[in-house]
Amino acid sequence: MAARTDHDERTDVEEPAPAPRRRGSGRLAMAVSVFGELLITTGLVLGLFVVYSLWWTNVVADRAADKQGDKVRDNWDAADTGPGALDTKNGVGFLHVPAMKNGEVLVEKGTSSKVLNDGVAGYYTDPVKSALPTSDKNGNFTLAAHRDGHGAKFHNIDKLKKGDAIVYETKDNWYVYKVYAILPETSKYNVKVLQSVPKQSGKTKPGQYITLTTCTPVYTSRYRYVVWGELERVDKVDSDRTPPKELG
Repeated sequence: MAARTDHDERTDVEEPAPAPRRRGSGRLAMAVSVFGELLITTGLVLGLFVVYSLWWTNVVADRAADKQGDKVRDNWDAADTGPGALDTKNGVGFLHVPAMKNGEVLVEKGTSSKVLNDGVAGYYTDPVKSALPTSDKNGNFTLAAHRDGHGAKFHNIDKLKKGDAIVYETKDNWYVYKVYAILPETSKYNVKVLQSVPKQSGKTKPGQYITLTTCTPVYTSRYRYVVWGELERVDKVDSDRTPPKELG
């Protein structure tokens, strides 16, 4: 018998050729890759927008408010411009709310975005005209400010509790109010909260009230958050502008 060789053990069966790649699967992979890149880009854009809305607008608004506030105080120091120099283009006074830890807040006329975006509080002229403590014996001093972005001066409005102080400073007087009622959520179309006698706060007779309003929940403008205060006393401004004890 002849000896077996390695050649005899090999077979002539050829290995199968690799299957051709489908064009469809390649296109799908490319589409998924492009879609993923778009999601990443969109996320970056949204992230930058959030930074702009919640941080940079605060920086710009605070600068504008500080500049306008300095002008108001300079005007008060420069000449006898009357009690509060009301309705000047730079502002009419300063709001101090210790519980909100927001420093002094310049108060201007109007509640449009153009006014409030400068990092100030504005008093209502429409749809219900605000009373002014410097000129109206009775009424409701109604104010609004942003809660997020553009200075966010009322961001911590939810920290206010009954009995907390709200102080309004003019050229000649400190008006000291005490919080007596809070409405955590109401329709943004509810103008009854701004009435001269704010019955929704429980009051039924004329008095000297203050109302703070802003958006709620945080980062939305769906509803309004409302805080009411009542005037407790008026302190005369001395030569040193010594703040009342509530601001000590």
